[in-house]
Amino acid sequence: MSKGQPFIGIVQGDACGIGPELLPKLLQGLEENEKNRVLVISDRRVLEAGCVVSGLEISCKALHERAAIDPHCGEIQLLDVPCLDPAGIVPGTVSADAGRAVLETFGLAIDLAKAGTVDGICFMPFNKAAMHLAGIGVEDELTWAKARLGVTSRASEFNVIDGMWNARVTSHVPLKDVAGRLTIELIVEAIVLADQTLKRAGYANPRIAVAALNPHAGDGGAIGKEEIDTIAPAVEKAALQEIEVHGPFPSDTLYLKVRDGQYDCALSMYHDQGQIAIKLLGFDQGVSVLGGLPVPITTPAHGTAFDIVGTNTANVRAARNAFRMVVAMAQGRAHRHA
Repeated sequence: MSKGQPFIGIVQGDACGIGPELLPKLLQGLEENEKNRVLVISDRRVLEAGCVVSGLEISCKALHERAAIDPHCGEIQLLDVPCLDPAGIVPGTVSADAGRAVLETFGLAIDLAKAGTVDGICFMPFNKAAMHLAGIGVEDELTWAKARLGVTSRASEFNVIDGMWNARVTSHVPLKDVAGRLTIELIVEAIVLADQTLKRAGYANPRIAVAALNPHAGDGGAIGKEEIDTIAPAVEKAALQEIEVHGPFPSDTLYLKVRDGQYDCALSMYHDQGQIAIKLLGFDQGVSVLGGLPVPITTPAHGTAFDIVGTNTANVRAARNAFRMVVAMAQGRAHRHA
């Protein structure tokens, strides 16, 4: 890493999933100069439980209050947040207690980022059902983080696998509602955010390909007119902002264009249109980026994997990619503000 290694907060994730196992695996694999600039935000007992599963020993400087954080202390720091005893939960299940611990540790990480203490956040996988049981009150962690950071402009989740980016116009909404939600303005907002987010990740001139909604891109209106009435006009309008954007393309071939390097990012109209394609291209290495926030936030894209909890078979590759991504984005942000 460069001399300007950012200070990154790593959040424990849902303790009923593979997060506790991934956390020590991620920490062990860091370079020395990366370990020197990491703050783990977790209940100490959760990290210890993960060490038992993974068979690893991780040395950390334990802290018990925010005031003790020292970005230049020269070792991994653990901000111990006593919010969950792993003995009181059932691994591989949805738990309101685990959800509350996620909200507490992630909320603290966001507050530290807002205060300028950490430059970016990488969190181990969350479970949305657990967060809803815990009273998150909004659809997902992105919306929750956006409110906590006071962001009123558009934010969206991006998925990244091996340099292939996927963005969304709509996300966690019922499929039956998607067509009714699409507007020229909303699609333009999504294109602009994709352009901004990729530039933040180091792309000088991102190339964006926009997906159609209907099969065969509507076949000239024979099987849907959203492409004619909404999506194509949005692409044209966004291109006027000096963004390299093209489409709409039929979604069954769009991701081949991204895979083959013709474009850097695909913009899907709804959640699974892009998620299925991008995860098939590399499920065990994908990264989710919470775009549109003032601080870079990333996580492995694979989820909590309740089916393999406790088996020490969780692949750390996606978590490592998520960490590398947030470091790169935090460095880019620092360069712009220098």
